[in-house]
Amino acid sequence: MKANLKATAAAFAIAMSATTAQAANIVEIAAGDERFSTLVAAVTAAGLAETLSGPGPFTVYAPLNDAFAALPAGTVESLLEPANKAQLTDVLLYHVDDRKLTASMIPAGSNYFKPLLASERLCITAGSDGVTIADGTGEMANVVVADIMADNGVIHVVDKVLLPGQRPACH
Repeated sequence: MKANLKATAAAFAIAMSATTAQAANIVEIAAGDERFSTLVAAVTAAGLAETLSGPGPFTVYAPLNDAFAALPAGTVESLLEPANKAQLTDVLLYHVDDRKLTASMIPAGSNYFKPLLASERLCITAGSDGVTIADGTGEMANVVVADIMADNGVIHVVDKVLLPGQRPACH
């Protein structure tokens, strides 16, 4: 029994050190978390998995499956159609910054940030009650989990799909 326990503990320690030595990129982290299955399907359909697996750095505002489910009926299915790849790509790039921005790097108050969808911007507000993001529709997303570190950037989990549109107002 003691020998089995020691062998199990040794195997666990080896597995943990191997996992620690191999940091995961943004796509690997998202793919390993069922809460992001819709996001991963969308990133794959848009052909962005390789880019977001690259060296970065990236900050990804990653919507949960529930955020996609809250979109009007048929929206996700429509975006995933090959004919709508350009629109899907625009929506996804609106969730990506080409810098590594941890929550502590977001200045207090409201600030404009330019996502990879260059013609658009986000208004990110950091305060004592957390971080919110106003998208092009003027709607607010909440960062529900901040600073999931990847070897090529950082993920901030959001509760809404960010949609481009008119420029959001920063207050």
